[in-house]
Amino acid sequence: MFIDKLKKKFYLHRCQKVAKSVGNGFKVNGESYVTPNTSLGNNVNFNGMKIQGNGNVVIGDNFHSGIECMIITSIHNYDNGNAIPYDNTIISKDVIIEDNVWLGNRVTILPGVTIKEGAIIQAGSTVVKDIEKYAIAGGHPAKTFKYRDIEHYEKLKKAGKFH
Repeated sequence: MFIDKLKKKFYLHRCQKVAKSVGNGFKVNGESYVTPNTSLGNNVNFNGMKIQGNGNVVIGDNFHSGIECMIITSIHNYDNGNAIPYDNTIISKDVIIEDNVWLGNRVTILPGVTIKEGAIIQAGSTVVKDIEKYAIAGGHPAKTFKYRDIEHYEKLKKAGKFH
C-alpha cells in the first residue's frame, strides 16, 4: 500500500513538472507520462496515460482515462520520404480532447484527432479520426455506435455533477 501511494505521488509530481500547464484537481492513479506540449484542464484523472510525440495535447476539464491509454502526436514519414519503410522525418499533429471525455482501458489516440465534449471511447479502441460531441465510439478504427442521452448530460452538467 505504501509503495502504491509513493508511485502515485511520483507520477503526479513528474506529470505536473513536465506538462506545459495543469489545472486544479489533477489526479494520477497509475503509471503516466506527459510531454512539455501537454496542457491539462481541471479535474483530470489519469489511471495510466502515456503521451508521446512533439505535437500539442490539450485535455479539457473532467477527463478520465482507463489504464494503459496512449496519445501519440508524432509519426514517421512513410509516404514522401527517402527511405523504406520510413525516413527520419517526423510528422507531428496536435490532439485535442474537450471537456467531460472518458477513455476506457487501453485506448490509443493517433495524431491529429479531436475528441469533442462528452464523448466516451470504448476500451481497447484506436481513435484515428475526430469523434463527435456526446458520441460513444469504439473499435479499430473507433466508430460512433451510439450517443449519450444529451438532455440528461446537459442536466448533470448544469448542476455541476462531475466525477
